[in-house]
Formats: sequence, structure tokens, C-alpha cells
Amino acid sequence: MTNGSDHLNQPILNVARKDFTTLHHDYTVPQALDAIRQGGTDEKIVYFYVIDADKHLTGVLPTRRLLTAPLERTLSEIMITRVVAIPHTATVLDACEVFVMHKFLAFPVVDEQRRIVGVVDIGLLTNEAFDIAEREQTAALFESLGFRISQVRKASPLLAFRFRFPWLLATIGSGTFCALLASAYEVTLAKSIVLAFFLTMVLGLAESVGVQSMTITIQALRIMRPTFGWYLDAFRREAGTALLLGAGCGTVVGLIVWLWRGVGIEALAIGGSISLALCAACFFGLSVPALLHALKLDPKIAAGPITLAFTDIFTLLFYFSLAALLL
Repeated sequence: MTNGSDHLNQPILNVARKDFTTLHHDYTVPQALDAIRQGGTDEKIVYFYVIDADKHLTGVLPTRRLLTAPLERTLSEIMITRVVAIPHTATVLDACEVFVMHKFLAFPVVDEQRRIVGVVDIGLLTNEAFDIAEREQTAALFESLGFRISQVRKASPLLAFRFRFPWLLATIGSGTFCALLASAYEVTLAKSIVLAFFLTMVLGLAESVGVQSMTITIQALRIMRPTFGWYLDAFRREAGTALLLGAGCGTVVGLIVWLWRGVGIEALAIGGSISLALCAACFFGLSVPALLHALKLDPKIAAGPITLAFTDIFTLLFYFSLAALLL
């Protein structure tokens, strides 16, 4: 199985369609329509290609222009003579660039004598775009979990275990610390069982926001060299976003607690802790990848487990501390 770059560098003839329709330049419109009926067309046809007696490509004829042209006209009179063609030596990547530059629905592929040897349509560009996006999203997903997909695609169970287990230890470690932290607030939990009901939601919100901030930061680190000034600007943006997210989510969840259980203090504690936790999540989502990058470590691999670990710990700290203070 080839990787993304190998696929984009393959010859365009490997993916070009061979079911194109050519018409002679001296055909009249009725003759062209008869030739199309006899030869048949593929449902993907959007252009017809006009050739001369030596089969050289001389023009292109959009379907609409052919159907609306006067019957007595010849194809050489109604065809578009300025044809953008892709050389047969081009790659798939070259063809995608042509689609982006010229924005036509299809392009002919021609040889050195400008004889048409294939056709590529807009489906090539859309398929490549979705394929690349899917590969990048899949790779990003596995990297956020702590390893590259290339490391485990064909690895043995033992080798896959070696790649994946160390990062799970980070989760086990943070989970154990969170359990110890929760045990320190047994009295607070005993005062209000409502706190236990919403613990999973609070952790889930904080982790979601942390992953969002981390993903945005990693994408930024891919295309630029971060500086302290960049970090301060990014921190200001994330702080503003965190305050809005925290206020919005905290208000909604607090209202849910109040309307469901009718307990104002618990609603205030849970809503307020969500606001604080989401601010912390945004901070760690930005700061952990930036710090790893500054230390010349790979933020795509290590940022996920570390960001989630810090997010969980501080979420519980805010959650129980605020509840203990108010109850």
C-alpha cells in the first residue's frame, strides 16, 4: 500500500479515463450528434473533444454548446480552440494543480503529438482531497492518542503493545492521582450526592475543550516557528475563548442542576467549577504542545496524553475545592 506522496506522484495515465468521445472538426452539428448516438457516451461526459484528420486535438466542445448550436454549423466553427490539456508525463499532483488553477470540470491528457490519450474529470480532485483529508485526520487521531499509525499498522501484537502501553501508563497514573484526589474530598461528596452525578460531564467537557485547543495549537506549530510573542498572542485568544466557553457551559449546566434538583449552592459550585476547568483545559491545550515543541520533542505524539492528564487533575481540583468551599 503506497503512502499519500507516492500516490500523488504516480503518472496521470494510471487514473485517466479512456472512455472519452472525439469528434472530427469538419462534422456538422447533426453529424456530430449522429456520431455520439452510434458510439455512445459515458454518463460522466461533460466535454467532447474535436480532432483533425491526423487525430491531433484542435478544440473542445461543451455539451451545452453542441446542443444549442445551429444545425448547419461545423464543429470547427463552434468549438473552443484554446484548450488546456494535461501532458501525459504529468503526475496526479500536477493534474490536481491544473484543476485548482483553471477550474474546469475535465481536462484531456495528450501525448507529444497532441493526440488525446485520456481524460481526467473533477472526480479526481475531489477523491484526492477527501483521501488526503481522511489520511491526515486518521494520522492526527492516532498521534493524539500517543503513537503514529505507521508504527502499528503492520506491527506484531508485542510490538504494538510496546508502542501503546507506555502512553496508557500516563492515563493510569493521572487516573490514580485523580482517585486519590477524590478520596480527599469524601466529606464533600457525602454532603451532596449531586456532585457525583455531574462528575463525568465536567470531566468530559474539560477534556473536549483541552483536545480542541491542543489540536488547534499543533496545526499552528506545523506551519510556523513559534516565538514567545506568538505564544502570548495565542494565549490571549485562547483565554478569551476559554472564558466564553466556560461561562456558557457553566451557566447551562448550572441551570440544569438547579432546575432538576432545586439546589442553588450545588448548581453554583458545579457551574463555577466548569468555568474554571475549561479555562485550565484551554491553557494546557495551548501550553503543553508549545512547551514540547520548545524542548524539541514531538508535540503530536506526547501532547495528547499529557494534556488530558493535566486537564483531568485540575478539573477535579477545581470541582471539589469549589464545592468544599461553598457547601
